[in-house]
Amino acid sequence: MTSPTRIRATIRDGIVDVRVLMTHEMETGQRPGDDGKLVPAWFIREVAVTHNGNTVMSAQWGPAISKNPYLQFRFRGGAVGDKIDVKWTDNRGESRSDSAAIA
Repeated sequence: MTSPTRIRATIRDGIVDVRVLMTHEMETGQRPGDDGKLVPAWFIREVAVTHNGNTVMSAQWGPAISKNPYLQFRFRGGAVGDKIDVKWTDNRGESRSDSAAIA
């Protein structure tokens, strides 16, 4: 299991700014390891962010995303104390889900 996803959500003038830092190796499957063989691909495939149960952002990623990906986006309609949930799933079927409140 990976480290917790770091989520920061703040609101200003009715716009919620969400910043997410995910911990993941994000291997492309094209890099040789110490033994000369290719390191198997291992990357986040799907990311979904919900606000009080409603999807506000979803993405499908591939192996070109960097290690420990950072994601930032904005949306309208939040309030201080509302819940933001971030869930991702990788190509091995592993997943992680973390939450934060809008400050």
